[in-house]
Amino acid sequence: MPVAGVPVRHVRPRSPLDLNECVQVLAEVHEHDAYPVNWPDSPAGWLTQASLLAAWVAELDGRIVGHVGLSRSGAGDAAPALWSSREGVSIEGTAVVSRLFVAPAARGHGIGALLMAEVAREARARDLHPVLDVVASDTSAAALYERLGWALLATVEQQWSPDQTVVVRCYAAAG
Repeated sequence: MPVAGVPVRHVRPRSPLDLNECVQVLAEVHEHDAYPVNWPDSPAGWLTQASLLAAWVAELDGRIVGHVGLSRSGAGDAAPALWSSREGVSIEGTAVVSRLFVAPAARGHGIGALLMAEVAREARARDLHPVLDVVASDTSAAALYERLGWALLATVEQQWSPDQTVVVRCYAAAG
């Protein structure tokens, strides 16, 4: 039962009808935090990449304020290879947490933690170990992952284009 004055938080599967609102929130995040580092030509396409297994949105008082996806490992994802090498298991045993963002105005309500719990629960239900890469300069995201008990696997450089090398921190969920 909602308590007067306390915002109602809710995480649910993302539907195709949510994409426009998700792109609007993503634009706010990009303006505020420079995430994603490179604004995609097709933001809706970026949120619905071919490797996507599932995606969720977070609502605060009925408005979409956050998003997260769960994907298969792709070329350029460092965390799956690090985790599989460390654990002696196949990369196919991992799932990549991706496209996590929370509207700047909605921060401080535990939205990121709710989304991370949902995506980790789904990965485990699929018998996959959740991992992720995050740009090293995104210290608030790294702090969230560490607060939630995720283990830092390594910090590596990735070549995103001939002119762009980015340092990323690679994490894996505990257990």
